Amino acid sequence: MGERRQLINVAYRLLGSLADAEDVVQETYARWYALSPERRGAIESPGAWLTTVASRVCLDLLGSARARRESYVGQWVPEPLPDRTEWPGGRPGGGSADPVDPADRVTLDESVGMAFLVVLDSMTPAERVAFILHDVFRYPFAEVAEILGRSPAASRQLATSARRRVRASRVPATAAGRRAEVVRNFKRAWQARDIDALVALLDPDATAIGDGGGLVSATLSPVVGGAEIARFLIELTDQVTDLTILERSVNGQPGLVTQLDGVTAAVLAFDVAGDRITHIWSVRNPEKLRSWTTG
Repeated sequence: MGERRQLINVAYRLLGSLADAEDVVQETYARWYALSPERRGAIESPGAWLTTVASRVCLDLLGSARARRESYVGQWVPEPLPDRTEWPGGRPGGGSADPVDPADRVTLDESVGMAFLVVLDSMTPAERVAFILHDVFRYPFAEVAEILGRSPAASRQLATSARRRVRASRVPATAAGRRAEVVRNFKRAWQARDIDALVALLDPDATAIGDGGGLVSATLSPVVGGAEIARFLIELTDQVTDLTILERSVNGQPGLVTQLDGVTAAVLAFDVAGDRITHIWSVRNPEKLRSWTTG
């Protein structure tokens, strides 16, 4: 059970879904305990065995994901993660309390940033597995090859291809403090219904994507253009009452959470380049917001 945190970390990056990652870990443990005590005792490194099995389960799920996405209503966005102190059982906004189950934490770093996860989602399943296991978790290509059922050379090539995708998507880094300031100013402009201020904070070619999963209302197509996004947000705000906008860490980056009557309605992740927001991902699908439920 000491490997649970590592397995959750690997599976979340491979799948972009905490719920699916938890299911993968449960399946992995089921396969472990299905072994006879003699077979378990013969395994020199249980951690390596568990990671290999979890990665193979993820690989199978990734292979069927495209087919499952065809029936998904609207846009699909990776499941957003709160900061570890904001998980159920923690103290929102800080404090020393840990989640109820510390092993369920996912380490928050660049490899779980929303923009990064979106790029991962554009990769083939084999590219994603090779890249995450080697570049993020530093598994040697010999072990990656065993998981993929390919040669080490082929696995290395897959990781190289994935690396190119990541490099092509990167924009010049914006300092964390500046990112937080831009998101905070965006929140203030949104609350004030100041359309000019919103437009000034949005890149002219910015894109906003909403994920409702067919369970709640959300735009079925991306909203493109800073002015268009600003107008959309103002119109949205005019349609609701008791809207609260909170600053929160989303996948390790400055983000926002909207609440209606005290209930989390959406989690927004941002990509910032310089002084402007280039991408907004708004997750409204309640099945992806379970980690954000308070109480």
